[in-house]
Amino acid sequence: MDGGGGVVGVGDPKAAMKVESAAVTRPDQAAFNLDPDVSVSSPVTRQKAAAAKQLIENHYKNYLQGLQDRKERRRALQRRAAEAQVSTEEEEQMLRNLEKKETEYMRLQRHKIGIDDFELLTLIGKGAFGEVRLCRAKTSGEVFAMKKLKKSEMLSRGQVEHVRSERNLLVEVDSRCIVKLFYSFQDADYLYLIMEYLPGGDIMTLLMREDILSEDVARFYMAESILAIHSIHQHNYIHRDIKPDNLILDRNGHLKLSDFGLCKPLESKFSSILLNDEDYATQGPINDSDGQQVPWLMPKEKLQQWKRNRRALAYSTVGTLDYMAPEVLLKKGYGIECDWWSLGAIMYEMLIGYPPFCSDDPRMTCRKIINWRTCLKFPEEPKITKEARDLICHLLCDVESRLGTGGVDEIKAHPWFKGVKWDMLYEMEAAYKPIVTGELDTQNFEKFPEVEDPQSAVPRVGPWRKMLTSKDSNFIGYTFKKSDMLKSVGTSGMLLEQFINSSSHCYT
Repeated sequence: MDGGGGVVGVGDPKAAMKVESAAVTRPDQAAFNLDPDVSVSSPVTRQKAAAAKQLIENHYKNYLQGLQDRKERRRALQRRAAEAQVSTEEEEQMLRNLEKKETEYMRLQRHKIGIDDFELLTLIGKGAFGEVRLCRAKTSGEVFAMKKLKKSEMLSRGQVEHVRSERNLLVEVDSRCIVKLFYSFQDADYLYLIMEYLPGGDIMTLLMREDILSEDVARFYMAESILAIHSIHQHNYIHRDIKPDNLILDRNGHLKLSDFGLCKPLESKFSSILLNDEDYATQGPINDSDGQQVPWLMPKEKLQQWKRNRRALAYSTVGTLDYMAPEVLLKKGYGIECDWWSLGAIMYEMLIGYPPFCSDDPRMTCRKIINWRTCLKFPEEPKITKEARDLICHLLCDVESRLGTGGVDEIKAHPWFKGVKWDMLYEMEAAYKPIVTGELDTQNFEKFPEVEDPQSAVPRVGPWRKMLTSKDSNFIGYTFKKSDMLKSVGTSGMLLEQFINSSSHCYT
């Protein structure tokens, strides 16, 4: 529909190349001259023209990229055939077989993925802007997690750029430390992300169950979190929402980072996170509404109430602010260092049992974070090692002295991580193994009541021009389909890599 994913086999390939050539060699006579300044009458018309231009550019860009990829795969097979010293007849047979696979693959890529391709199953997450539920692909039977976001909410709350950043990050970053994206698409009312399902639950669930973690278990998950956060920093993204809810465990207990709805490219240093316009920069003692100085630690009964409300806070519009860095709350410029502050707050909660600045009033939480110099304290119980305390203090501090500001190796080199085999973390047995009884098991996630979703009166599938309504033009380029030839999707048959290897072996 919007040309955002895979090779779209529409139109004459030769014509496509002529169009591309015309646009490059004769910019003054480009085939698609949709300059927004030419003969337009309104902002809506300009928006539609820009959307159409992007749609067409995406289509031919993807076509030419697919053509290049196919040529490279053919050359790779020819190189392997030469290395295996196969005969000319055998090499020709291998190339014919490859062409058949390519044809089948292109046919699959032309199929437009939509909501009707999936069977909707259990609801496993709910937020201010949408929901996450288990789903199953009707053709292959594969199980995924489907994130569904309401377009009107994204537009009214100014979250369009965040949605784009989330989709782009998931497409760009190929790391075993973050949740994998397989498809993204949209209909008239919703945006959809189809991701891998991780049945182990999240770190928040683990903390609610265990209360505190041993330093060995905390060290393991802190280390995997560091690798996950660093993997997106390497691609110049800031997560900005690092919290236990977004650290998900797979069936073996290994951690992956998820929920990139607040992520931003590194060059965009100013926040548009949903916060009330309130001055949090109060310095000195923190007083309540009666003028009494607020103790740094909530009473035990209030802490218990905070823990009971912990899950509900995660699904509110504002969410929990307990892990947000002071520079973010102050709406100043900030960089990747804000994610390391968040990780320090999570480490504190893992070892102490609650976040360092928690309060039953979000405004008080913000003030405590801003005044971290006087509010960051450690209780007598439970006791933690001096190395653990030192690491927390070097994460929950000014940006200038915060570990990670000079690179991730600063954190890895801290004495608390002594003995950690960073390159082997995902190969070794995890510190905790969740109970998972099957591919559809959701016992490690909270149960949600099912609410009937009103059906949209607008058809979900229609002409491409429906993409150019004023609402949908904000989401041009959102569609994505994982197009790695070395990973079979659906019923695509033998993997290309297996075919190349087996063919080479057969003819040696």
